[in-house]
Amino acid sequence: MVVPFRHVARLTDLDDAELLDLTRLLDRTVHVLERVLRPEGYNIGLNLGRAAGAGVEDHLHVHVVPRWVGDTNFMPVLAETKVLPEHLRTTRTRLAEGFAALAAEEK
Repeated sequence: MVVPFRHVARLTDLDDAELLDLTRLLDRTVHVLERVLRPEGYNIGLNLGRAAGAGVEDHLHVHVVPRWVGDTNFMPVLAETKVLPEHLRTTRTRLAEGFAALAAEEK
């Protein structure tokens, strides 16, 4: 998930700088996922409001779900049915290392 620093409910609650920051972090997240996990595609989206499935209605966040041909469909991934090729801690470590490497390259 990509989450803005300020706790808000909607995109329109963000100022221009915050919206740009969120978009840039989303782009960096996709970049790191491409390097680390090499997915064949993505589902990227927002659930705004209870009717749309937002679990925490007043907290904006963007889902970034890497996808591969033949994997499970999008909805079960968000509905607590997880199919992961490795332990979640391993994935977290790999992604943290990917973000660190990207930051080092940008210096």
